[in-house]
Amino acid sequence: MSVPARPLVRTRRLARATVAPLLALALLGGCAVEATSGDETSAEAPVEAAAPSDGPPGTALAALAELAVKGRAPRTGYDRDLFGNGWVDTDRNGCDTRNDVLARDLTGETFKPGTRDCVVLTGSLADPYSGRTIAFQRGEGTSEAVQIDHVVALSDAWQKGAQQWDADARARFANDPLNLLAVDGPLNMQKSDGDAATWLPPATSFRCTYVARQVAVKVGYGVWVTQAEKDAMATVLSACPDEPLPAGAVAAVPPAPAPAVLPDASASYANCAEVKAAGAAPIRVGDPGFSPSFDGDGDGVGCES
Repeated sequence: MSVPARPLVRTRRLARATVAPLLALALLGGCAVEATSGDETSAEAPVEAAAPSDGPPGTALAALAELAVKGRAPRTGYDRDLFGNGWVDTDRNGCDTRNDVLARDLTGETFKPGTRDCVVLTGSLADPYSGRTIAFQRGEGTSEAVQIDHVVALSDAWQKGAQQWDADARARFANDPLNLLAVDGPLNMQKSDGDAATWLPPATSFRCTYVARQVAVKVGYGVWVTQAEKDAMATVLSACPDEPLPAGAVAAVPPAPAPAVLPDASASYANCAEVKAAGAAPIRVGDPGFSPSFDGDGDGVGCES
């Protein structure tokens, strides 16, 4: 079945995220908690939802009350590719979602020549999860210092409703800028598929913003929460009851948009001339019709000029 989702209409470059310092709170001893593996979680019977949280209209705390509370479904059958084959250029702006988010969240970025300011080579990240400044440099052994986190992890969504979505809905979810942040790579790995009950950013001043974004994503896509997760979210937001939902988020499930335009899976090109004629340039590893012969410099992007 298709799931309602917010449209993925974006400009060439996403608006830069702004992170305002928020009230620090001592939740879970102020430390990040190691995420539990979805493989170790069994299905739970649905539980009754907690009483709606009080919060001014338009705030994350008010929106939290809209989330359904159920048990976590089994992780059985989960595969990253069920949410699209890697990063997809869903808005057809010529850049994949990873580069769009890097361009949005980094400062002082530089781009690979010939990519029309698409492939980010370097930049500086004010990491919201750790509070540190991290230098980004594209390349083997360096790119992983900055990773793109799904604020609501794909595996978490799979266990809380996404198993019932169609492929287009899952691809929209995986590439929605509302659900994506450039962050410290090791902390992203530490988080794994944890929800708010099992992992929060070590930077306590960012937790209100982080949880508000999770609430916005889950409300917008109809992803449910467990009781423990909702309780953890409410605990964070109780320290910042006026925390708004992120810009562009909705406080209720919106009407279903037209399906995202995704590449033709049957595409085949003999050379870069055909790629360009089809409007598919630049073409990247994982895109339908990609061939290593299109990628002369081996950077994963072909037919760049």
